[in-house]
Amino acid sequence: MIDKKKVFLASSEELVPDRREFEIFIGRKNKSWIDQGVFIDLIVWEDFLDALGPHGLQQEYNRAIRACDLFVMLFWTRVGRYTEEEFDTAFGQFQATRKPFVFTYYKDAPLPPGGCVDSSLAAFQAKLKALGHYQTRYSNTEGLLHHFAGQLDKLVAKGFIEFRPNPKDWPMPAQVSVNVPGSGAAAVGPGAKAVGERGVLVEGNNSGDINTGTRIDTGGAAYVGGSVNLGSGTFVGRDQTTTVTTIHSGLSGGDLEVLFANLLAEVVRLAPPERMAEASARLQELKTEVRKGKNADDGVLARIVNGLADLVPKAVGALAGAFAAPLLQGVAGPVTKIVLEKLKGG
Repeated sequence: MIDKKKVFLASSEELVPDRREFEIFIGRKNKSWIDQGVFIDLIVWEDFLDALGPHGLQQEYNRAIRACDLFVMLFWTRVGRYTEEEFDTAFGQFQATRKPFVFTYYKDAPLPPGGCVDSSLAAFQAKLKALGHYQTRYSNTEGLLHHFAGQLDKLVAKGFIEFRPNPKDWPMPAQVSVNVPGSGAAAVGPGAKAVGERGVLVEGNNSGDINTGTRIDTGGAAYVGGSVNLGSGTFVGRDQTTTVTTIHSGLSGGDLEVLFANLLAEVVRLAPPERMAEASARLQELKTEVRKGKNADDGVLARIVNGLADLVPKAVGALAGAFAAPLLQGVAGPVTKIVLEKLKGG
């Protein structure tokens, strides 16, 4: 079981490079922590581009903040209205529930060319002082990441982040005999599932036809796992018959996050330094589109994949491998597949 901690990162547009470095840092941290049962789910505004809610995008941000474990805010020459609203949301939620933990980082560095300090900066810093919540200064991204890494270590020491043994290192349980009525089979071992006589188990990433005869009639509860695409037809349980028009499942959850964390780690390792920030941004775009599952835009996927390959040619193998993983099989359309085949052949 993965201990997932959600981290919301808020910052103004002027700190996009720092935000990208922070995302890369989290990707590296995940690569070293995932085998210990911990995953950091970093939430940034790009995740919400296709999630406009009925009350506006900012309300979606605020809802996500309230559900987070950690809130990190970066600011420099100004504090925009929406960034301050996000801080207020996080701080208010912490006062009420003691979560999320709130970290505010002020970039104390020379101004960018032509830059000037906005009056909102002094007003926000005065507000922090009045609240008894003091900013942490950093002069460069190395200082920012060093400090935040230290805070994560403290959270581990306090038990807020809990490492767990790698499942592959768990001892195998002793074999036991399992009697299954009828002509079913016995399943032994972690994660195994036994299916009784005439039972049908469908799980994983499935598309196209699954032929079990004329129908699946469980006579009781039905088990269907994974991302399954059904066309028009009828699904029959014991007490209920449901006509299915179309079911398209989007992709989400820890497995997708882990896959992209590993892909980000490879991009970070192989990207030229001057292209790292842009490659990270393109990877975030890819993740956003892939989450749509069967509804992903094939042309958009192909463009992003091709762009990533141009930015980080050495990561082509990792990119192709990600789409070959069971989780993403069926997401890539014909155009994306052509691009992937071309990259593998190049």
